[in-house]
Amino acid sequence: MQNFFDASTQLLAAQLVNGLISGSFYALLSLGISIIFGLLRIANFVHGAQFMMGAFAAWFLLDLPNLFPGLGLPVINYWLALILAPLIVAGIGLLTEVVLLRRVYELDHAYGLLLTIGLAMVIEGLFSLKFGTAGKPYSIPGALDGGFDLGFMYLPAYRVWVIVASLAVCMATWFLVERTRLGAYLRAATENPALVEAFGIRVPRMLTLTYGLGVGLAAFAGVMAAPINQVSTLMGANIIIVIFAIVVIGGMGSILGSIVTGFGLGIVEALTKIVYPEASTTVIFIVMALVLLVRPAGLFGRAQ
Repeated sequence: MQNFFDASTQLLAAQLVNGLISGSFYALLSLGISIIFGLLRIANFVHGAQFMMGAFAAWFLLDLPNLFPGLGLPVINYWLALILAPLIVAGIGLLTEVVLLRRVYELDHAYGLLLTIGLAMVIEGLFSLKFGTAGKPYSIPGALDGGFDLGFMYLPAYRVWVIVASLAVCMATWFLVERTRLGAYLRAATENPALVEAFGIRVPRMLTLTYGLGVGLAAFAGVMAAPINQVSTLMGANIIIVIFAIVVIGGMGSILGSIVTGFGLGIVEALTKIVYPEASTTVIFIVMALVLLVRPAGLFGRAQ
């Protein structure tokens, strides 16, 4: 009987950790989508591809000396790649917003939806053509190798890092958008751009930077996920529908809703694998249907 309870405790603890890991990625991705939708009114379905691009950018940076052996390029470690990869993908996002997305702001929302879906298909198709669909290994940094023996389970250090870092980035983003003057300008620019421009603030530039921030969050999540899930061209396509379900549950455009529901539903999904494994892939969509029946605007959303 004691062995049974010990095994149950280990299983429950392991699944809670796995849930927090999944929730970390869910929160970062849904946060990026909520920022973009809340401030730009664009349903950014290319977000999954940008998540994948972040992982590939980090993999590419770490493998630079091997990819170009004759150039004598320096070795870039995990920590530098964690900073550079989101910046690179965010830069691509800025260019995408200026060249493409800016042209559909004044059109029906369906145009932005179709544009981002098309971009996602093109990006994922090009990456699959070049790299195939097999995952590429991405090593855990030496400083985070190993873990902690808690007696009832072994807790890998990298997974602790993912949870803590993701939560810190999510809360810092929430503070930036909701509690700073810059965030107030961003929110005002979406409600009354003419008034904001009257104060000498360049609204188009602010919207471009906002899109870059959302894309950077997706890329950051991709780098964090790379050592756990490997680097794959399918990693974004497999997660994007779940992320939009989480955004709907939390409330479209709600920053806090994305963070809370991201972590919460990651745990719900993991615990469902213990109770009823067959439902683990659909439980988030069941929750979404129930929430929409009671609160169509989402748990933290406001009726438009």
